[in-house]
Amino acid sequence: MKSISIIFSVVFILLFASCSKDVEKKSLIKEKQLELQVTEAYQEGMKALEEGDIFFAAKKFNEVEALFPQSIWAPKSALMAAYSYYSQDYYIDAIAELKRFIRIYPKHKDLGYVYYMLGVSYFEQIIDEKKDTSSMLKSKEYFNIVLRDYKNTDYAMDAEFKLGLIEDTLASKEMYLGRYYLDKKKWVAAINRFKTVIDDYDTTIYIEEALHRMVEIHYILGLKDEAEKYAKLLGYNYKSSRWYENSYIVFNKKYKKNNIRKSKIKNKKISSKFLKKFKSLFN
Repeated sequence: MKSISIIFSVVFILLFASCSKDVEKKSLIKEKQLELQVTEAYQEGMKALEEGDIFFAAKKFNEVEALFPQSIWAPKSALMAAYSYYSQDYYIDAIAELKRFIRIYPKHKDLGYVYYMLGVSYFEQIIDEKKDTSSMLKSKEYFNIVLRDYKNTDYAMDAEFKLGLIEDTLASKEMYLGRYYLDKKKWVAAINRFKTVIDDYDTTIYIEEALHRMVEIHYILGLKDEAEKYAKLLGYNYKSSRWYENSYIVFNKKYKKNNIRKSKIKNKKISSKFLKKFKSLFN
């Protein structure tokens, strides 16, 4: 009885081992077939992209991701789908793919590139910076993420350059509106616009004029302490600027008169010297 039990156990173990090997073999075959399908789909996507058929390319790259989501091909294909749309200026589709990538692969090594591509995709949609700032603001948001979290990457330099262009444009718009309100004597609205430039766009070329305008408005309103505060700030940082000279004139009107008189004397001397030289040609 005992021997029968032993024989039964051995047979069971042999059968189980045989079944396990069959299952393992089938699993390996299935995995190889899946890898082959993934490779073929990816190659088809690349070929379609080269031929300019970006919709079919994106479809094949998405197919790769769906077939084998746990493989290294999945995130790579997701990025290629986004790039396919971007390559033919389908920025809205590219943005959708890139945002989906961030949701699915929040810790991927190429996340910096994804944020950069999001910034570029919004940047490329800027048509009329005077009317629509939404694309600029979204682009600025993603470029700032690149510079904050991925500053040592290859594309950080380009992100910084494009961010500079965006900030110059946004500051320019604020200055335009600020000058408009200043002309209309809408002091509070003008102050808010110039203060935005000082607070948010202090690295742009408009910072000097914005500081001077704050001097000018506060002086007109009789707030001389505030005017002096901005004048000192302008003088400390941009003493050689013509805007600092203009602010100095606000407090010292005699300076402007003296400058005009000196300029006239200087011009008179130059004219007299030129006239003498001219006359000498006929002597």
